[in-house]
Amino acid sequence: MILQSMTGFARHAVTYGDDKVSTGGETRIVWEVRSVNGKGLDVRFRLPQGFEGIEPQARVAISRHFARGNFQAALTVEQLDARTDIVLNEAYLAGVMAAGERLRAQYGLAPASVDGILALRGVLVEPQETQDEGTRAGLDAAILSALDGALVALAEARRAEGSSIGAILSGQVDRIAELAQRARNDPARSVEAVRERLAAQVALLLDESNEFDERRLHMEAAFLATKADIQEELDRLDTHVASARLLIGTGGPIGRKLDFLSQEFNREANTLCSKSNAASITAIGLELKAVVDQFREQLQNLE
Repeated sequence: MILQSMTGFARHAVTYGDDKVSTGGETRIVWEVRSVNGKGLDVRFRLPQGFEGIEPQARVAISRHFARGNFQAALTVEQLDARTDIVLNEAYLAGVMAAGERLRAQYGLAPASVDGILALRGVLVEPQETQDEGTRAGLDAAILSALDGALVALAEARRAEGSSIGAILSGQVDRIAELAQRARNDPARSVEAVRERLAAQVALLLDESNEFDERRLHMEAAFLATKADIQEELDRLDTHVASARLLIGTGGPIGRKLDFLSQEFNREANTLCSKSNAASITAIGLELKAVVDQFREQLQNLE
């Protein structure tokens, strides 16, 4: 499976005529769908008046294509051969005028202007052809079909960005593996280097006071050296690197799993820094933390 970003935009338009989608039809259908990153699947619609009934089916369609993301889907339906005459909602207008007269008489308000009255929602009605159930069902089907076209285009856009993110993530995982190997091969971890540091520390303490038991000091130093060993952290980093590579190679909605791995990477980097008793190992640990932060930032947009 291919990786998908959660960020994308698609616009899909078709022209519907009678019972099919064609270039010479009567109704223009346009879907604009955009998505950004989100913890789950959240969809918000902006639908023209009278088309609210398609929302449940449209929501199901989006859930078939995507697992995560915050979506905004906007529908435009335009009658290409619509009548251009003005239609007044006479009954509604009468009620508005009566209410206006009452308010004017009660509060002494100025009379309403014609343009103000016409601007009220519901006074002017868009002319629509009368549709029977079969015609409306065909239009709804065309709208949902157009949505599928928009979702296919959006998925392609998200896959294209997901591919780019996957390449970046793979490079960062490789860098984490390189840093772990550098720490493993660092001369400061050699037996000779550890022995020299311990000997120098013990000698310094003995020079400061003759009250220390030299044998006991050597035992304590050896114990502290064992606690400071970072082999476990390096082994776990190798395991996490292998898991991350497998997930990226497998693809699909792996964002949450990679986020968990990024936390594990960060934990090992912190422990490596806290255990370090050599400047070179500390420098590697700090660089490792920086790469892990970049890794986690990139995957936030991954489905």
